Amino acid sequence: MVTDQQVRRLFKLMSSEHTLATAAAKAGMDEKTARKYRRRGKLPSEVKKPHDWRTRSDAFNDVWEELRGLLDTNPGLEAKTLFVYLQRQYPGRFADGQLRTLQRRVKRWRSLEGPPKEVFFAQEYHAGERSQSDFTWMNNLGVRIAGERFDHMLFHFVLPYSNWETGTICFSESFESLADGLQNALFELGGVPELHHTDSMSAAVRRLTGGKKAFTDKYRSLLRHYGLKAMRSNPASPNELGDTEQRHHRFKKALDQALMMRGSREFADRASYAAYLDRLFVELNRGRRKRFSEEVARLRQLPLSRYDGSTKLKVGVGRGSLIRVRGNIYSVNSRLIGETVEVRIHANHLEVWYAQKLVERLPRLRGQGKSCVNYRHVIDSLVRKPGAFANYRYRSDLFPTHRFRVAYDMLTKRSASQIAADKAYLKILYLAARESERGVDNALGQLIEEGTLPTKEVVEVLLASGNVLPSVREVDVAPVVLEAYDELLTAGGDGSTLEVAPW
Repeated sequence: MVTDQQVRRLFKLMSSEHTLATAAAKAGMDEKTARKYRRRGKLPSEVKKPHDWRTRSDAFNDVWEELRGLLDTNPGLEAKTLFVYLQRQYPGRFADGQLRTLQRRVKRWRSLEGPPKEVFFAQEYHAGERSQSDFTWMNNLGVRIAGERFDHMLFHFVLPYSNWETGTICFSESFESLADGLQNALFELGGVPELHHTDSMSAAVRRLTGGKKAFTDKYRSLLRHYGLKAMRSNPASPNELGDTEQRHHRFKKALDQALMMRGSREFADRASYAAYLDRLFVELNRGRRKRFSEEVARLRQLPLSRYDGSTKLKVGVGRGSLIRVRGNIYSVNSRLIGETVEVRIHANHLEVWYAQKLVERLPRLRGQGKSCVNYRHVIDSLVRKPGAFANYRYRSDLFPTHRFRVAYDMLTKRSASQIAADKAYLKILYLAARESERGVDNALGQLIEEGTLPTKEVVEVLLASGNVLPSVREVDVAPVVLEAYDELLTAGGDGSTLEVAPW
């Protein structure tokens, strides 16, 4: 088949060559063909007739009006669903291999007669004008902290103009997480843009009567502190936060690749994982310096202090030295029993205030129905009332480490009675509260390994002597000699292969 390029070359050569035969040969075509195109004076593509006829009959002609009626009523119907319908209505008439033909016809109907599709409008951003943020789940990355699966979210902050980004680890789409993440981003950024764009998250937006939505007073107060204008997306419209949604995908992909190169998804603690994320953000932002410098030049100055984004609650301390906060139980010092304290709920911790003084800082529990009881808050009463320990509702919280639990089990097995075991364990717990939990934990580890009954007196002697073993033992694993496996596959050193029985 002669191409347009060959014919163009022919027309050019005809003006320089003496004969048509020579020009045709140099253009790579027969002289007769060259004469035809010289006569026409057109390229092959200009004389080619459009293929507007079918090469085979349409198997769906007779039933198409029926299918068109179904599509007019429910445009979302897929070709596969319609094909199954036809096979059920007309048994034996349509073979599975004809599905692709129907898919093409339905696709053509959608393009020519179907409902209009949503149009996306490209946006033009300006330096220092807009910031966006959203939460995204990170569970699929399989990160582990100290051997445990680390389920968490990321508050992701993006400047659409430069694509500069940062993030803060969090665990829920709460206002406290929003306030903490936004402020961390602004102080890392070193300035304030003109407006902040979020979706209709419950942390920032409340539903009004009649289905309308408005920003919450707390969110407005947060933005007012920084002089930020508020903007939100329409419900079920993630495209309106397109830059952030795209950065979610790209950042998680970059983190996944980085973890593969690292060779492990295990981290010693949350702080080391957070530091790893910070280094990745720095690396990703390195290629955005030019546009980012334009953003920085237009940012407004930060306020002198951060906004207090905590939620404040007044809570009474019960007789068990416990408080209930958002469905979870926390312990406080027994001196506060009967008093009312102020609890300030932050993204990852709680602060307990009394008489304008911070008296406790507690880790925030996720979900509901959980407890965080510190044995130091209740041990004085438990030592005086050891009988309450056996059936104490929150007894599992009174084993600070697994060694305390093993020591208690040893006491239970070797003591004359359960109450005697409880008394002995509570004395050890009292010693940990008064002396050193780490020291007692190390002493218990040594006694457990030796098989010695862990009593308060024995633990005291170990602590006084200073001969307590460290809590972490160095394990020396010799390198594996791979040649030994080769020897297993040969018999008597003569090179003959051993036969392996098919178990």
